[in-house]
Amino acid sequence: MTSEKGVMLLDFWVSPFGQRVRIALAEKGVEYEHKEENLRDKSELLLKSNPIHKKIPVLIHDGKPVCESLIIVQYIDETWSDKAPLLPSDPYQRAQARFWADFVDKKVFECGSKLWKLKGVEQEAAQKEMIEILQILEAQLGDKKYFGGDIFGFVDVAFVPFTSWFYSYETCANFSVEEVAPKIIQWAKHCMERESVEKTLPDPKKVYEFVCYLKKRFGIE
Repeated sequence: MTSEKGVMLLDFWVSPFGQRVRIALAEKGVEYEHKEENLRDKSELLLKSNPIHKKIPVLIHDGKPVCESLIIVQYIDETWSDKAPLLPSDPYQRAQARFWADFVDKKVFECGSKLWKLKGVEQEAAQKEMIEILQILEAQLGDKKYFGGDIFGFVDVAFVPFTSWFYSYETCANFSVEEVAPKIIQWAKHCMERESVEKTLPDPKKVYEFVCYLKKRFGIE
């Protein structure tokens, strides 16, 4: 690991968005200070660093904050460009990677939240939506090892943190990701062989415990 002065990450352990940043930093071999936030009592540093959205993650590099996880990952890729490129060099392929990362950003988290928040017909609708999302992503993946081919890259970083939530989605909404999108599960296994991913993603059972805590806190039975 190379020492990079003045790199700090404001984060929360179970956040798939923060995990994206941690994976990117690990791929690049960047050392950084990690600050775990209490999202019910946000620090002054977080509120000052991200005054618009007041959310994690925030990367602070030499005192300058960068917000929003996909923007942070691109910033990391451009700043530490000498190792493990995450975005393709070809402009078209780079645009495609950004498109699919944006698709993940707009679809997976929101739909996944519905799976544990909703009940009955609304949950069934969310389950169908999640299956469709997973199958669209599976079709894009095809028979490739990673979304970019043989190289672990931007779309993988964007999507893989959600795999630790699959157990919660399946348990709450009564379906199997492996049954509806087996290639996604195989891809997830390839990703978990990478040290950057394996050391970052939490135990799916711990994620489920957190989901159960949220359900109790919000009065969802």
